[in-house]
Amino acid sequence: MDAFFASVELLRYPQLKGLPVVIGGGRRKVDEMLRDRFAGRPLSEIPPEAFPLLKDYVGRGVITTATYPARQFGVGSAMGMMKAARLCPQAIVLPVDFEEVRRFSRTFKSVIREIAPVVEDRGIDEVYIDFTEVPGGQREGGRVLARLIQRSIFDATGLTCSIGVASNKLIAKMASEFDKPNGISVVREADVQARIWPLPVRKINGIGPKSEARLHGLGIRTIGELAAQDRGWLVEHFGRSTGAWMHEVAWGRDERPVVTESEPVSMSRETTFERDLHAVHDRAELGAIFTDLCERVAGDLQRKGYVGKTIGIKLRYDDFRIATRDQTVDEFTDDPRTIRRVAGQCLRRVPLDRRLRLLGVRVGKLARADEAALAATASAPHASEPIPDLFRQP
Repeated sequence: MDAFFASVELLRYPQLKGLPVVIGGGRRKVDEMLRDRFAGRPLSEIPPEAFPLLKDYVGRGVITTATYPARQFGVGSAMGMMKAARLCPQAIVLPVDFEEVRRFSRTFKSVIREIAPVVEDRGIDEVYIDFTEVPGGQREGGRVLARLIQRSIFDATGLTCSIGVASNKLIAKMASEFDKPNGISVVREADVQARIWPLPVRKINGIGPKSEARLHGLGIRTIGELAAQDRGWLVEHFGRSTGAWMHEVAWGRDERPVVTESEPVSMSRETTFERDLHAVHDRAELGAIFTDLCERVAGDLQRKGYVGKTIGIKLRYDDFRIATRDQTVDEFTDDPRTIRRVAGQCLRRVPLDRRLRLLGVRVGKLARADEAALAATASAPHASEPIPDLFRQP
């Protein structure tokens, strides 16, 4: 999906189309502020100059996505919003409306499955489609089917998407980025040297910043330069598994199938604070955030039909050190009070003498609720159990 989070916002605020807009920051208060200020006026008629600007943002939020006019200034996903403000201070900033985004995500995926049912879900805004057996799917190398999918998604949602067509997932992923927004790119096996090899090695899904830096240190910057290396040389420098994988993907080879069903191994929620919080001085605020995270994780489990046995926490201190603890319980659960109680016990096992930047709660060792014999019992509320005061040092 093209700039998915931002595009969903532009459906609500069409007057911002063509302007630099970034999505990120704290929880959604912009709508309430604008509604109060422009009471009785439709959201679509609120003037653009009434919206908050990135130059006025203060905090530690990161950008979820940005419109294409904002990307022209070097602003991109996962960039700190304070840094983005230096690059594009005039950008309008809107927080994420996760519920609305999820609703559109479910809609566009259901549209695709009606056309090409062999679909692998790759997150909220992306899927892989195996259209080998779709009647007429091979016409014009897949372009006819791709145009049908684009048109159907737009008719159902008002949103655009970009599609890469190739013989495997590796190249299709790269191709989907070639002609954004609303583009279709077909890359055949014979096109790999001309269209894939000139790309930076980082464009390979699976090569991150550390591998990229090591490759640059070895004088390898493009996929073509990676393909020119001997397999044995890559194995020597990156190990048997990674080196062999790098050799294969540099030549455009990928045997992974489209997986239509996959079981999650865990579900988690975390939040980065606008300011560092102290376990004693900010105990009430931290306690409320902690409870909210536990309730959100429990809501995710219940909505998706899972229960879990391993409950854990994650802390990031003001010096960026990370601490994690977890505990496995006897019975599967999706109950928020149980999750909070056990997560609280984990919290007692970590030092709370430094200020905190981030707090997270995780539930793992998942099973489907309808397959877990003890799910109903485990999810019953434990009303008799008091909630301890967690953010207090003994």
